[in-house]
Amino acid sequence: MIQEIQKSLERELTQILKELFELENYSIPEPMYPEPEMGDLAYTIAFPLAKTLRKNPKMIAQQIVDAINGKALELIAKAEVGGNGYINLRLKREPVAAKLQHTPLQPEPKREGKAIVEHTNINPNKAAHVGHLRNACLGDSLVRFLRFMGTAVETHNYIDDTGVQVADVVVGFRRQGKTEKDLQSISGRIDYFFWDLYAETHHWIDTTDEGKAERAHVLKAMEEREEPIFSLSQAIANRIIECHLSTMARLKIEYDLLPRESDIIGLKFWHHTFQLLRDKGVIVLAEEGKNKGCWVMRLAGSEGFQDMQDADKIIVRSNGTVTYVGKDIAYQLWKFGLLGIDFRYKHFERTPSGLPPLWTTTSGQGDTSVPHFGGGDVVYNVIDQRQSYLQKVVAEGVRALGYTQQSERSIHFAYEMVTLSPKTAAELGFELTAEERQKSFVEMSGRKGLGVKADDLIDRLQQKALERIQPLYQDLNQQQKEQLASIIAIGALRYFMIRFTRNTVITFDMDEALSFEGETGPYLQYSMVRARSIFRKLEDSGFKPAEDELAAGLKLLNEGESQENEDTWQIILGIIRVKDIAAKAIRSLEISYFAKHVFELAQRFNNYYHKYPVLHESDRSRKLQRTATVRMFAEGMQTCMNMLGIPVPERM
Repeated sequence: MIQEIQKSLERELTQILKELFELENYSIPEPMYPEPEMGDLAYTIAFPLAKTLRKNPKMIAQQIVDAINGKALELIAKAEVGGNGYINLRLKREPVAAKLQHTPLQPEPKREGKAIVEHTNINPNKAAHVGHLRNACLGDSLVRFLRFMGTAVETHNYIDDTGVQVADVVVGFRRQGKTEKDLQSISGRIDYFFWDLYAETHHWIDTTDEGKAERAHVLKAMEEREEPIFSLSQAIANRIIECHLSTMARLKIEYDLLPRESDIIGLKFWHHTFQLLRDKGVIVLAEEGKNKGCWVMRLAGSEGFQDMQDADKIIVRSNGTVTYVGKDIAYQLWKFGLLGIDFRYKHFERTPSGLPPLWTTTSGQGDTSVPHFGGGDVVYNVIDQRQSYLQKVVAEGVRALGYTQQSERSIHFAYEMVTLSPKTAAELGFELTAEERQKSFVEMSGRKGLGVKADDLIDRLQQKALERIQPLYQDLNQQQKEQLASIIAIGALRYFMIRFTRNTVITFDMDEALSFEGETGPYLQYSMVRARSIFRKLEDSGFKPAEDELAAGLKLLNEGESQENEDTWQIILGIIRVKDIAAKAIRSLEISYFAKHVFELAQRFNNYYHKYPVLHESDRSRKLQRTATVRMFAEGMQTCMNMLGIPVPERM
C-alpha cells in the first residue's frame, strides 16, 4: 500500500514542481523513513534542486511544503520542513488504516519479463553442508520476494556433474575396485558415503602424482563422455542430487530446473560459445609463456581488471578441457536467450516424495512438451564471495560479445561463509583443540572432511527444539511434538541464515538460533501464534464483530494524540511498508533488511500486546480498534513469514 501512496505522492509532487519551478517530469527520489516524531515519510527533493535552482534547500523545501499543505490531499494530513531541507509528511491515519483493513497485503500484479535465479548449486559429490544452507536460504528468499513483487521467476539449481569434485569421487570409487552396479549395495546414505570418500581421495590426489594423473584422465573422460566412466559419474551424481533435493525440501526450498554441465558440453553449448568468443577475438590462443597452448581471455584493458598483474584468464586449458568460467559463459548466454540453441528436457526421475515435478536437462531424447526455460531479462547468480572474480569474468565475456545490457543484468548475489560457534561445533561432533575452544568460531573444510552435514545440523536443531517443548505440551502426542519441533527448527535455521548482511561472516550457534527471545525465527513464530491465540479466545468468548464495526473502531485514531494511537499507528505503518522494504531488499540484495523489518514489526506487536490487553478491555470502541490492529498484524505478518519461507505452528 505504501507504494500506492508513493505513486500518488510522486504525481502530486511532480505537478507541484511544475507549478512552482516550471520543471517538467522531474524524477522524484524515493522517500526515506524518518524517526516517528519527524513524520511518516521524508523526501530529499530540495537538495538536488538546490543546485539546479541555485537556491537554499530549506527555502525550496518550505515552498514545496506550503504548496502541499495548500492542497486537499486524500491521504496526507500535514507536511513540514525538517533539518536543512527535508520534506516530512504525515499521513491521515484512519483512512490509511481502513485501506489496510479492507485490503490486506497482496502480491503485486504480474509484470512483463522474467528473472532467472540460480542458487544452491551443490557439487554432486557429497552431502550438503552448513555453508550450502546459507546459499539456499538467501536464494529462495530472493525468489519469494521477486514473485511477491510481481516478477516471474525461474529457479535453477545448477549441477556441475563434470567438474573436479565429481571426478575425485569417481577416482575414489574406481580405486576401491567398484563399478556402477556397486552403487546399489552402499548401505546408509549415499551422500554421506561419498562425503568420506571425497576427503580421503582428495588427500591422495593432492599428495601423489599417480592421483593427479588419474584425476586428469577421469576428468577428460567425463567431458568427452567416454564409457564406463561417464555413466558412472552420472549415476553417482544423480543419487547424490536426490539427497540434496531431500535436504532442501526439509526447508521448503524447491526448484524449476536442474541444468547439467554435462549437457552444456554434450549439446555443443560450449562448442558454439567457443566459436563466438574466438571469432569475436574475445579469446586468443597463447603461443608463448606460462599459458602456452591455452585459449585465454585478455582482460587487461577491461573495466575492473586494470590493476591485475596477470589479467589473462584461461578459458580452455592446453589439454583441451574447458575451465568452469568457459562453461559458465555458455550457460549465461543461454539464460538470456542469446545462444541460439536450447537444451533438451525431461523430468528428473527420482524427485523426493512431496515435491512437485522437477525438470532437468538432458543430451538424450527429451520430452516433447515442456515449459519454456531460459530467455531471462535479468539473471541472479547466488554464489559465495570467493567466486566474485569469476563472476566478473563471466559478465565481461557476455559484454565482450556485444551484449552490454545483458552483462549489466548479470547480477552476482555474493555472500560470506558460515562458521560454527565452538559450542555448536562440539555438540555436532567436532573434536576441538584447546585453542579452538577459545576462538569465537570454528572454520570448516569439505576437502579435509572437516564440516557439518546440513541434515545433521537440521536433525540436531529438531532434537534440541523437541527437548525444550517436551515438558511444556503434555497434551500433545509424540508425533505432534516432533512436528512442532521440526517447524521451530526450520524457522530458527532459515531466519539465522538471512538475518545478517551478506558480506558478514556468520557464526552459527544453535542455542542462539533456537531462542524464543531476541532476533530469531522462533520469536517471529511465537508472535504469530500469540496473535492467532487472541482471535481464538475472542471467538470463544463470543466477540465476533462485523467488518464495518472493526472499521469504526479505527476511527479512534482520529481522536487526538495518545500513546496507544501512536503504538497502533506504528504497527500499521510497519505493515504497509512491507512491499517497499521488499523492493529495497531486492535492489540492494540485502535480504537482512527485510528480516530486520519483520523482527521489529514483531517487537512492536509484542510490546503492544503487553500494554493494551484485548480480551478483557471493557470499552467496546477501544476493544474494536485493538482487535482490528491484531488482525492486521496477523495478516501482514503471515505474508512476511511466507516471504521468508518460515512456517508458523498452530501453537508454541
